[in-house]
Amino acid sequence: MKKVVVIGPESTGKSTLSAKLAEHFHTVWTPEYAREYLEELSRPYEQQDLLTIAEGQLRLEHERAARANQVLICDTDLYVIKVWSEHKYQECDPRILKEIASQQCDHYLLTYIDLPWEEDPQREYPDPEMRTYFYQVYRDIVMQSGVTWTDIRGSYQQRETQAIEAVTRLLQS
Repeated sequence: MKKVVVIGPESTGKSTLSAKLAEHFHTVWTPEYAREYLEELSRPYEQQDLLTIAEGQLRLEHERAARANQVLICDTDLYVIKVWSEHKYQECDPRILKEIASQQCDHYLLTYIDLPWEEDPQREYPDPEMRTYFYQVYRDIVMQSGVTWTDIRGSYQQRETQAIEAVTRLLQS
């Protein structure tokens, strides 16, 4: 089984793309566990919550992988938690870093910031400069990961087409 991770800044269509890819390839996708966790949290999140989110993300990914058909589509991975932790708290829990070192991914789909910002109570950085900053951080991560990756840009339809082509190439390799 192959694992494809959709990664990028907030409000760049990752969840929509993940769902479309899972539908196209007749498989399952792993949503971002942080959304579910934060919806249930009755206070602002704190640094220690990020470890709980990481553990939940891994658990959800493991559960979905057991049901995947040839490819598992993941709407995030632990790098996202690392980026948020380092940005907000200037450090990342060593247990998250250890998990990152052992996580496996076959291809990244990096979503660009050319979609309009959609307001959401869980999103924090609508400013174009911050969106650019986070895109560059994620771009550096995928470039240094040693894993193949595709830059995903354009309309929702263009993104879907680019992503389907990338995943198809991965499955044929």
